[in-house]
Amino acid sequence: NKLVANTLQDDKRKTQFIANIISAVSNNPTLQDCEQVSVVSAALQAEALHFPINNSLGYVYLVPFKDKKAGTTKAQFQIGYKGYIQLAIRSGQYKTTNVVEVKEGELGEYDPLNGQKFNWIKDYATRKQAKTIGYVGQFELVNGFKTQLYISYEEMLDHADTYSQAFSRATYEQVL
Repeated sequence: NKLVANTLQDDKRKTQFIANIISAVSNNPTLQDCEQVSVVSAALQAEALHFPINNSLGYVYLVPFKDKKAGTTKAQFQIGYKGYIQLAIRSGQYKTTNVVEVKEGELGEYDPLNGQKFNWIKDYATRKQAKTIGYVGQFELVNGFKTQLYISYEEMLDHADTYSQAFSRATYEQVL
């Protein structure tokens, strides 16, 4: 509580911060198993970025991780993709930013200088029914710089399986 009092000077922010932590722990019982200091520390990181701790908003998450060396569970701060979008908007440097699913039949030729080309399905109902084969993100800065990144569904699953402690591709495929 001293850490929170010393870090947050505004009583209204302090009250909201404590309410956010209580709500996060109530909604995710695995956070109750975490070291309390790690929960508060992770929550303070969210507060420093002015993000509410609310999973349904998708800005930030408090994620429990087992610390095998210490034999404890700790909460870790993770920023969600919507949080990254918010930070980009706040910077004032982004003209546009977007991410969209790529459906079967939409992937066009690859141009090494200009990126992936797409043949977008125009009819909403047809597009909604088509199988998702990947995702593309792109942004343009106010200075004119523009780039995109395409990742196939398979590459995304491989990445998650390799780098996420909470994701198992084998388990995911069994569930499907």
